[in-house]
Amino acid sequence: MKSRYKVSLAAVLLGGGIVAGSLMNNSVNGASSSGQPGTADDPVVTKSYVDQKIAQAIKGGAPASNTSSKTTSSTTPTTNATSTTTSSGASGAGKNSTPEQTEVLKVVDVKPGQKLIAKAGSEFILRNGYAVVYSMDASGAIDITSGTEIVHNQAVEKNHLLSFPREGRGIQVKEGQKFGLVVMVRGGYTVQ
Repeated sequence: MKSRYKVSLAAVLLGGGIVAGSLMNNSVNGASSSGQPGTADDPVVTKSYVDQKIAQAIKGGAPASNTSSKTTSSTTPTTNATSTTTSSGASGAGKNSTPEQTEVLKVVDVKPGQKLIAKAGSEFILRNGYAVVYSMDASGAIDITSGTEIVHNQAVEKNHLLSFPREGRGIQVKEGQKFGLVVMVRGGYTVQ
């Protein structure tokens, strides 16, 4: 008798679960009633349409034809990126201690005995090696990741974003280390 009760209870629970699941499925399908992709409520946008709108926005909202917008949007950024790369690459390749002014992240290697000095507003991320902050005064760098200030000769943690509010501060290889540093830099800097 008990086994009949268990089997019938299992059948009722299984049937109830199926009914409940189908009701939930219908309510989930109804939740996206705001529009299917490709309808008037939610249109599918092609890449050429987006390129055309971007070209119009760059030109100040003037309508442009498809061919000129494709040429403008693909040629202009490539030319600017090439000239930026060329100018920063040419200045960085000639001398290792020349100042750099750039807004893109650049990987810089710092050898033992060298200092990576930041310009005002620059940001560093230590990727490899053991470094300490270098500063001529009592203040140092701001560790944005941990929300603390790192003063002169205090260790820098790897993968933390450091901000240098004033010029003349930077990082250097920790004393006793024979390997250099790999640092990602955004902003101006010099290697001394």
